Amino acid sequence: MKNREKCRGNRIKAMLVLALAGCLLLGGCGNSDVGTAKAAAARETTGPDGVRLSDDSSDFVLLSEAVPDAILEIRYYSTYNFVGDRIDGYEEPLALLTEEAAEALREVSDELVEKGYRLKIYDAYRPQEAVTHFVEWSRDLDDTRMKEYFYPDLDKDVLFDEGYIARHSGHSRGSTVDLTLFDMETEKEVDMGGTFDYFGEESHPDYSGITEEQYENRMILREAMVNHGFKPLATEWWHFTLKNEPYPDTYFTFPVNSDSAHDNK
Repeated sequence: MKNREKCRGNRIKAMLVLALAGCLLLGGCGNSDVGTAKAAAARETTGPDGVRLSDDSSDFVLLSEAVPDAILEIRYYSTYNFVGDRIDGYEEPLALLTEEAAEALREVSDELVEKGYRLKIYDAYRPQEAVTHFVEWSRDLDDTRMKEYFYPDLDKDVLFDEGYIARHSGHSRGSTVDLTLFDMETEKEVDMGGTFDYFGEESHPDYSGITEEQYENRMILREAMVNHGFKPLATEWWHFTLKNEPYPDTYFTFPVNSDSAHDNK
């Protein structure tokens, strides 16, 4: 999959060369032509900490189109999340994923629909801007508005050190999704024995303090995701990443909106 990223880099360089060559053949490059070519090449940059960043959304799709049976409840577009505010970068209540991850998730959905479930999506692609918002929030120790709902047993000053908040997120690579199950018969979310984004041991998939039914529900979701190429996270029952993610070393920066989904299409 690193070859995919290398190919993207080579493709961007080629775009710059072709653009410059083309305008030279036509009698010279104006400032706007050079600017356009440079903008194409600048879609990939390196952050101050050495992380590869990109604002190229051309390989991303809308989950509502790729997985039409999925229900969207984008928590970071709302204020019901551990911060208590809409998160930077979430401009519309949409979910985006790489094409590869979306195709795999469609297979998961098809399997689970046959068993009477739909997928409910809490989060998918997460722009780096949103992750930075989390980091800045974690430094404001006086803002504990949502503590009782999401981290009642933890002091806010340990969230970063214990890994609940980080400078970069796998979600920003575009092939990670947070989700649960929706029971089509009861028309309710399936009881997983814990809430999305709860910071604590209760969120571990194998937590022993839940009922047998709640554990089985977690395993139904986990098994379906693993069957179609996703890998689970040991600390969050809702979190899955495509095992063969196409951009394992690239963190994307474009916002979550409908324009991003159709950019360069």
